[in-house]
Amino acid sequence: MSENENILLSLSPAEREEMKKTLWRETMKNTLQCRGCALAESRLKVVFGDGDPNSRLLFIGEGPGADEDEQGIPFVGKAGQLLTQILTAAGIDRREVYITNIVKCRPPGNRVPTPAECVACDRHLQTQIMLINPALIVLLGNTPARWILQTTEGITKLRGRWFEWRGTAVMPMFHPSYLLRNASSKEGSPKHLTWLDIQEVKKQWEAVKATGSISGIRFG
Repeated sequence: MSENENILLSLSPAEREEMKKTLWRETMKNTLQCRGCALAESRLKVVFGDGDPNSRLLFIGEGPGADEDEQGIPFVGKAGQLLTQILTAAGIDRREVYITNIVKCRPPGNRVPTPAECVACDRHLQTQIMLINPALIVLLGNTPARWILQTTEGITKLRGRWFEWRGTAVMPMFHPSYLLRNASSKEGSPKHLTWLDIQEVKKQWEAVKATGSISGIRFG
């Protein structure tokens, strides 16, 4: 057992919670001041995240768009509004989850972040994940799915399946912006598949809230 683990075990629950708050404030400060890649030159605002940092359910998207860049909050544009509608329809309150992105600054023209940009931002993301300590992670779209799972497979093959990642259950889903470009809701369409996926997330989220465990999830 490491020295840091010994220190954590010696703390009371209240002391551990206070330490988490301190570390959360510090990583937010570092992220908001970050100039680790060229995206810092064109951004309006750093988009750190939104929601409950004590949630066990984490959503990770690709990167901010124009609305997010202006407001400093993830998923507030058209795709974000659709995400909120999807969560609400499934009985998930957006305020009870945490939402962030792979990169915290808007890529020009909403292009896909480069690998170098993802690497530069990864320390912020990994610190968020460590402090939140989610039981469930939902990856929205190709970029977060490929980055977290370290795969070249596309979202069409990955979606709807649970993957184990560092003791956490991870579910890739279509990004809401993709659903906006594919309006059909017929059986087998991206919207229909997303509805099936979010219902599975809801089911496992309820199980986590009841038991604190992901033991009922079937991976792969």
